[in-house]
Amino acid sequence: MSTPNIVLTRIDNRLVHGQVGVVWTSSIGANLLLVANNDAAKSELQQELMAATAETSGVGIRFWTLEKTISTISKASPRQKIFLIIKTPLDALVLVKGGVPIKELNVGNMHHSENKVQLTKKVYADQTDQDAFKELTALGVDVYIQDVPEDKKIPIKDVI
Repeated sequence: MSTPNIVLTRIDNRLVHGQVGVVWTSSIGANLLLVANNDAAKSELQQELMAATAETSGVGIRFWTLEKTISTISKASPRQKIFLIIKTPLDALVLVKGGVPIKELNVGNMHHSENKVQLTKKVYADQTDQDAFKELTALGVDVYIQDVPEDKKIPIKDVI
């Protein structure tokens, strides 16, 4: 087993869309999008829509559950430059505690919903999210908010 070449891990509640699939993918040089999400791993419709975006960028895409990501990512080829895309801070925490070597976590988009407070223009978090961010930081993960590559990184500790 080797350490997978994860070039970026991003939280985006939309998972793969134009900004993620095109702008971020090209800026970080990824050649594989790995969507680690239990719902997307089961939804052919979601997969079709996200695969179309990946195809536009000329990169591969996989849809795995969190458990499959934990058990399988260490088998990735060193040639694979993995862009790991997840939906929530809790998902990130599950992956990190499961042994996925996430060194940094880019928080891109977390929509507003009930009981969530605004941290930045596009990031809203409830107490569970904030607790997960704090635990990830305590585990040594560099957690920051950054919508697009040219934006300045905002350390999560500066907003929670």
